[in-house]
Amino acid sequence: MDGAFILHLIRHAPTKGNGLKQYVGWTDEEIVPFDGKKNTAVQQVWGSDLARCRQTAAILFPNAIYHADPNFRECHFGDWELKTYEELKDVQNYRDWIDNPAELAPPGGESLTAVMKRVDDAVRCLPEGNEFYIVAHGGPIRYLLAKGSGLPFWRQTADHGHCYTLVWQSREAFEEGAPCTSCSVEPLMANANM
Repeated sequence: MDGAFILHLIRHAPTKGNGLKQYVGWTDEEIVPFDGKKNTAVQQVWGSDLARCRQTAAILFPNAIYHADPNFRECHFGDWELKTYEELKDVQNYRDWIDNPAELAPPGGESLTAVMKRVDDAVRCLPEGNEFYIVAHGGPIRYLLAKGSGLPFWRQTADHGHCYTLVWQSREAFEEGAPCTSCSVEPLMANANM
């Protein structure tokens, strides 16, 4: 396949739980109201099946068909869903998970390695084409930014309401794990971060 492979990764608008600094993984929260740049030219958007991503896409891309894929979901935080760091900081298996999220999982949840595999599967399942708009969550976006830059996951930032555009030489380069050739970020919301 010829041509650059381009992923526009948009983190959903904030939710109440995000504002409270809770771990919001598979909990299906709605977004808080926001003002955003509408793009009426985009005809198709992919992303998580959760409400916060669907609602964000409906506002930012009002003319687009939304293709929901649960593989673009945030990490499943299991028993730690809707808890905060302050609530968990003295729990030993939470502290162990913080030190090794790739291999360890929250009770009833999933590891970062499981999230990475899901996200890779979701990108591989995108239809033929070279450019995609994806509305997802912080974890999946940070993983794709890490994959593109070659820098660690924890060094990545995925702000609410921002679009991160990653460009690879080709789709094959992405699938082979090559670094991206370009990365840029653009805020799409006036009140994106809480």
